[in-house]
Amino acid sequence: MKLNFFRLFALCGLVGCCLCIVGCQRTIMPTGDWVQVTRVVSGQTIEVLDSTGGDPLQKTVRLLGIDAPDWLQQQPWSRVARQRLETLIKPDNRVLLEFDVETDRVTSNGQSLRLAYLWHHRTLLNEVLVEEGLVLARSRAPNLKYEQRLRYAQEKARLLGLGIWNPKHPMRQDPRELEKL
Repeated sequence: MKLNFFRLFALCGLVGCCLCIVGCQRTIMPTGDWVQVTRVVSGQTIEVLDSTGGDPLQKTVRLLGIDAPDWLQQQPWSRVARQRLETLIKPDNRVLLEFDVETDRVTSNGQSLRLAYLWHHRTLLNEVLVEEGLVLARSRAPNLKYEQRLRYAQEKARLLGLGIWNPKHPMRQDPRELEKL
């Protein structure tokens, strides 16, 4: 009896030490530009007011590592993704844009986009949207900083049948299929 008590006490002590060590490690805060949200455009695009260079500039930001459902062809999922992002960040919220290898891109119609991972209250919002099954994890080289993290979140959403992965209400067409058309 005393031996079992000692083993239980030793095991609890070991688990407690491990939790203490893990819990005491400092979380590394990402670096980037702090900006003010002005509008959520879609589940993967926001507009911000950027004052990092002095005068405030309105910029459009495309979230890295994700593909949101197409606005015209993948309803209601595109609307749901946009609405969820709107609940996570409100106009006038300050958010952190964390950049990867590429920081800017010009679209085929000449629009300039900032490319970034979006942080709010120490939470990677790109990951939240993937984990809830509202967008797809889709990293494009050379911007691969959070590729594994986003893939893991997508696999979790898929296994749990969340959002676009819900077997009762799946997204009709995957964005990757639309790109082939």
